[in-house]
Amino acid sequence: MNKRFHVALVASALAVAANVQAGELAVNLAFKGANQRAFWEHTIADFEKANPDVKVKASYIEEEAYKVQLPGWLISQAPDVVKWHEGERMRYYAQRGLLEDISADWQKNGWNTSFASLKDPSSFNGKQYALPTDYFSWGLFYRRDLFEKAGIKGEPKTWEEFLDACKKLKAAGITPIAVGGRDSWTLAAWFDYIDLRLNGYAFHMQLMDGKVPYTDPRVKKAYEAWKVLLDNKYFVDNALSYTLDSAQPLLIQGQAAMMLMGTFISGGLPDALKSKVGNFQFPVMDSKLPVAEDGSADCLNIPSRAKNKADARRFLAFIAKPDVDGNLAKAFGSLPANNQATVPDDPYAKKGFEILSNTKGGIAQFYDRDMTKEMADEGMKGMQRFVGDPSTLDQVLAHLEETRARISKK
Repeated sequence: MNKRFHVALVASALAVAANVQAGELAVNLAFKGANQRAFWEHTIADFEKANPDVKVKASYIEEEAYKVQLPGWLISQAPDVVKWHEGERMRYYAQRGLLEDISADWQKNGWNTSFASLKDPSSFNGKQYALPTDYFSWGLFYRRDLFEKAGIKGEPKTWEEFLDACKKLKAAGITPIAVGGRDSWTLAAWFDYIDLRLNGYAFHMQLMDGKVPYTDPRVKKAYEAWKVLLDNKYFVDNALSYTLDSAQPLLIQGQAAMMLMGTFISGGLPDALKSKVGNFQFPVMDSKLPVAEDGSADCLNIPSRAKNKADARRFLAFIAKPDVDGNLAKAFGSLPANNQATVPDDPYAKKGFEILSNTKGGIAQFYDRDMTKEMADEGMKGMQRFVGDPSTLDQVLAHLEETRARISKK
């Protein structure tokens, strides 16, 4: 009996020791909608099953709140993994030494091949600081039934056809366009696309790089085209009072006919409604220009102040697997970053893949992912002011030029 008791005691002590030594991994995840959270919960359970020595402590934060809180985490008690955006948004923190260099992981795990198309937006000064998770195209989601009710035949291909569709919708008593202007980045999508369509990718990226003054006539030309939509009341009334989450129901409930947004919103569409909702490419405004697109990518990062970097690297490697990344894209209504993953069998994702695959004019990340944070923040505040009162256009552009000039001197 004594011997058996001794063996049991030793076994119990070993079990306790093993539990104490098990790694705890803190992961902070931005999410939008129940489907995204459900994916992470399921995937984290799979990761823990495959890695029983690691216990994941996940924190789920709504996306807009997440954006505000992220800087504080990175400079203080940082989690081990964060979810973020590729491009300039990622580089902003990498440049300040707040993200871990994971170049060795790219080499070790073969990511240079499987994530080849997203290596550049994952890099800063030739080193990689991000694991791409997915990317998505942008376009106009629309209600087929409302188009039919207004007598619109087919999806608008040109700006003239688009304006005509808006006119017919308004005449039929239907709000043409929903937008959540309280979330200023939703307005930036409109500037991005109008500028890309009128002035082209090269000009747009020079503007994003701070090399073009906001008083340039081409910038004003883009805003004036946008102003036509505002002056004709084609946007929902009081657009600045809506967030994306409160504006999307206007489309779902048939109170508005269109919304310019990334394919990620498809996950929030009720299954019963999907046969009535289509998505089409932003219309051509200058047939002489090759069509350019926004193709925004998201990622996972390891903060430089993380306590458990070893297990964080294991977590990133797990998410990078083709089957996991494919499931992520399916849940998010996006496209997998891993080129070995299967593209979701979803009409919106397929349309987005087709649009980006056939883009000849260049692919930008997005307004606030292609320029410095300070300039992007001021630019989007200016857009809110402009949408609230289109007559302030000249003052808005003058202020943005003052801001650009000041930032360029730093």
